Amino acid sequence: MSTTVGRLLAESLVAHGIDKIWMVPGESFLGLTDALTEVPNVELVVCRHEGGAGFMAVADGRMQGGRAGVLLVSRGPGLSNAMVAIHTAHHDATPLVVLCGQVERKDFGRLALQEQNYSKFLSDVTKDVIEVNEVVQASESIARAFHLAESGTPGPVAVILPEDIFDELTDAPLSKPRPRVYGGARPEDLDQLADMLAKAERPLVWVGGALANASMETLGELQQLAEQWVLPVSPTHRRPQLFDAGHPNYGGYMGIRVPKQLLDQIKQADLIVSLGERITDSVSQSYTFPSAPDPQLPLVHVWPNPDEIGRVFNVTLGIAAEPASVIRSLLRRGAPAGAGKRTAWVGSLNAIHQKLMAPEWDSTPDGVNFAAVCVEIAKHLAPDAVLTSDAGNFSSFIHRYIPFKPGMNFLSSVVGAMGSGVPMAVAASLRNPGRQAIGFCGDGGALMNGNEIATAMQYGGTPIIIISDNKRYGTIGMHHEVRYPNRPYEKAVRLTNPDFAAWARVFGCEGITISSEAEVEAGIAAAFAVKGKPVVVHVHTSAIQMSAWRRSGAPRVHG
Repeated sequence: MSTTVGRLLAESLVAHGIDKIWMVPGESFLGLTDALTEVPNVELVVCRHEGGAGFMAVADGRMQGGRAGVLLVSRGPGLSNAMVAIHTAHHDATPLVVLCGQVERKDFGRLALQEQNYSKFLSDVTKDVIEVNEVVQASESIARAFHLAESGTPGPVAVILPEDIFDELTDAPLSKPRPRVYGGARPEDLDQLADMLAKAERPLVWVGGALANASMETLGELQQLAEQWVLPVSPTHRRPQLFDAGHPNYGGYMGIRVPKQLLDQIKQADLIVSLGERITDSVSQSYTFPSAPDPQLPLVHVWPNPDEIGRVFNVTLGIAAEPASVIRSLLRRGAPAGAGKRTAWVGSLNAIHQKLMAPEWDSTPDGVNFAAVCVEIAKHLAPDAVLTSDAGNFSSFIHRYIPFKPGMNFLSSVVGAMGSGVPMAVAASLRNPGRQAIGFCGDGGALMNGNEIATAMQYGGTPIIIISDNKRYGTIGMHHEVRYPNRPYEKAVRLTNPDFAAWARVFGCEGITISSEAEVEAGIAAAFAVKGKPVVVHVHTSAIQMSAWRRSGAPRVHG
């Protein structure tokens, strides 16, 4: 029996398990939204800006065990507004399906209203751009998009839908979801890895993005591997939830600008095993450890897609496999004799980590040291809390002072895009009603996509948003000071901000202000006591304390 393409597309999304679509309405896909209104169990989350909708869809792609988030935007300006989120999904290896309207097919190439060539426009930030110009391929295109987005190195896939296609009738069948294909390690590669680990005296194990959707079972097996094989495990940049920060085998957080005392010790290693970490410039300390292209020590790179292995680094051993399968394979082999020789090495790294994580900070004369806020928030976190973070130096306090554990989740733009913190917190709250969702952002990022707090109000989300307000783009100020010491830079970074607590109350949220360290304990307790609506905590923070590791005018304590 014939059905409209719009209805077939809607049913195809349902077949792929989609229950939320993050969107800003547009005239170029009215036929799809019309069909979706008749499909049960699919919620259209109408957002305030495509940038916010995009970050919500990216966050959703990190909360569903590897299933892609879905973003629906209109052509031209709509898609352009979402580009930062798509860029984030591409760099962060996050599965995302972008559905984008297009002009009618009869107008292709005429520079019709908002027309773009999306194959060109999106070529550098997507895995594929699928243009649905033939009705017979409509459902097939959805199946292909999800398969590509979720396979190998996950990432964004765009499906371009001309405005005139939705109302056409078709007899084409619904294309069912395609089975996930998993790569596996060769036995000889596992033999070599086990031999390298057995011989290593000072190994490092880095765990990153390919484990971001790992189950609690897999993360438990990772802990067993660390304990049985006597290995230090370090979560990488913005993946802090992958290993218990309080565990004695925690080898320190391998984020951007690792503190010097930890980095100096890490550089004594004789082997790196990268389990699911892409090894970006942030993690490799600007490609200095390991050095690119030729590392200064043996490097084992485990990543699901062989195209990524060897792309930057000349690895000693590359294994194209899901890191979870490698962890299980090593556990089945059993720990090598003499693994205990690494006890002192693991202990040395953990001792530095524990010292760096100590809840200690100095008072600041120009505002609240954000360390005090993060330490207090840590006291209120549930075991399954979801934390989100915008980009900025304020996030260094999160990673220094909040002890993450498996079961928690951390959502951010790993590539460092501002504007992600609020919408990701909103998405986390809507995806998991009743689960703690705490979003951190600076005063710069707060007003980039902070309007999505209205989306939380509309759909019953209850995130807690913590705004660190030092009245400037603080990270850029720090870079100015480092690169051009003793030069003025205030006019290049200064911000004039609203009263964010009052701003929150205009939306119907709870608004709380913290102006001094003496107000931190009561202010944070009040925020966590609020139920049934979002909360915004406006913290007047120090500009002198530029990051968790640096004060203005003081030497850096990171590498």
